[in-house]
Amino acid sequence: MNRIDRISAILIQLQTRRVVKAQDIAERFGISLRTVYRDIKTLEEAGIPIIGEAGVGYSLVEGFRLPPVMFTREEATAFLTAEKLVEQLTDSSLKADFTSAMYKIKAVLKSTEKDFLEEIDSSITVLKSRRKSESTLELNLLQNTLKSISGKKALHINYFTFYRQEASERIVEPVGVFFLDNYWHLIAWCRMRQDYRDFRLDRISNISLTESSFEKEHLSLQEYLDYKPREHNVKEVVLLVSKKIHHYLEGQKYYNGLISERTVGDKVEMHFLTAYLTGFARWYLMFADRAEIVLPVELKEEVRSIASGVLTSL
Repeated sequence: MNRIDRISAILIQLQTRRVVKAQDIAERFGISLRTVYRDIKTLEEAGIPIIGEAGVGYSLVEGFRLPPVMFTREEATAFLTAEKLVEQLTDSSLKADFTSAMYKIKAVLKSTEKDFLEEIDSSITVLKSRRKSESTLELNLLQNTLKSISGKKALHINYFTFYRQEASERIVEPVGVFFLDNYWHLIAWCRMRQDYRDFRLDRISNISLTESSFEKEHLSLQEYLDYKPREHNVKEVVLLVSKKIHHYLEGQKYYNGLISERTVGDKVEMHFLTAYLTGFARWYLMFADRAEIVLPVELKEEVRSIASGVLTSL
């Protein structure tokens, strides 16, 4: 990217947030802080009203805005692709909001870009997983969750715990959401358990904002995901799985806690983290004749116990 394009991009970035750190600009464009300072000075000399505060960052004077930005064809295509993803992978409220935003984006496109998007619209599609539940799509789970985080208001949820086959009501303080293996997950502080919990959104049958505020300083979502193995009673599991059946585990290995894997001869060494060995043992039994448990010993005992019960009942 040449300097003129970079300076224009920095100006657009300054309009996206109230305060933008110099380090964020440097990381985005792969430049030094000295170059960031020089580019900001160029914008100031061009008459852009920028407020800079040491240790805080840069912001534009309140009320200053540029006219609508013209998007490139590649950027417009990226928006169209994102729209397809949002349609299939989020709830109805977020989908409606994104569709509304897309109308505004398309309104400022040049005629050639509008024609281009119409031509390729039918050539991009996102298919829902057949395993994905449809029962909670109208609950606006994502919007309610994000409103809860922003307003620091607790959520009341009705949740079904799959491995216990148990329904419960919880008051939770949301930390964040992430998408993994076709499912959205909510990380939240559960007041009933007095600990952080991972709730799958498709297992929430009802959700509502409460008037109860929370003051507790929670971990950030990334801090939770990084810290979880040390903070909770999580066991490390190592399996040696035959290459012949390894690809059949693709749809479930991440859901069961896969963190890494590597090829060892004609087998694949798979490392997992799990907080529920019994559930993991039952999944392992599906392919136990083609895999070996390296550790932990407790998992082997769980498998023996389950297998022994099956043999007794035959």
